[in-house]
Amino acid sequence: MKLDILAIGVHPDDIELSCSGTLLSHIAQGKTVGLLDLTLGELGTRGTGEIRYDESMKAAMIMGAKIRENLRMRDGFFEHSDKNILKIVQIIRKNQPEIIFANAISDRHPDHGRAAKLTADACYLSGLVKVKTYMDGELQAKWRPKAIYHYIQDYNLKEDFVVDISEFIDQKMDCIMAYRSQFFNPDSKEENTPISGQDFLDFIKAKNRTYGRPAGFEYAESFTVNRTIGVKNLFDLS
Repeated sequence: MKLDILAIGVHPDDIELSCSGTLLSHIAQGKTVGLLDLTLGELGTRGTGEIRYDESMKAAMIMGAKIRENLRMRDGFFEHSDKNILKIVQIIRKNQPEIIFANAISDRHPDHGRAAKLTADACYLSGLVKVKTYMDGELQAKWRPKAIYHYIQDYNLKEDFVVDISEFIDQKMDCIMAYRSQFFNPDSKEENTPISGQDFLDFIKAKNRTYGRPAGFEYAESFTVNRTIGVKNLFDLS
């Protein structure tokens, strides 16, 4: 399927926490969105990899994403290797997205920054004709996305731009709450974590409110880029 946006996260729920409002906004505008998780998040304190996989599929349905795939790399220990880069290249070439969302370039969790680099390198190499990948036995055509935008996660990095998600904040929270093993669930018997309380959900909304305020939005999500952003019409900027 040809996608407008492919959002990539190293753990199930990275996408929902950091850029699902932006994805919901663009789906409402008629854009096609796909999701790719690199691992099952099996090292998480609560739940299991398979539980988180099932939750991720429920979240994708709530969002309205066209596809969601999981490459089942090794959580916490995946390597920046030819093998893992080519796995991502296959998905990029299969779905030919115009835009890629990727993990934060630097963050508290070491997987996030490593996944950001892995994804960015895969996007570049996907555009090289001499990098060969195959799908169902057929040689894939090269494809390079027009842009890679890194969503901001735990660290409050200086954003390059923000996206208004004011109309979609409640739907974003619904996507997050698909992960009942991870977030606030008064019926859970598992160990408490820094993200399992109601206070964390309140924090997410407050963070999106903080990102939005300087731009005049009630809620926003923030992104960084590794290259200069160009515009053709100044009146398109908010």
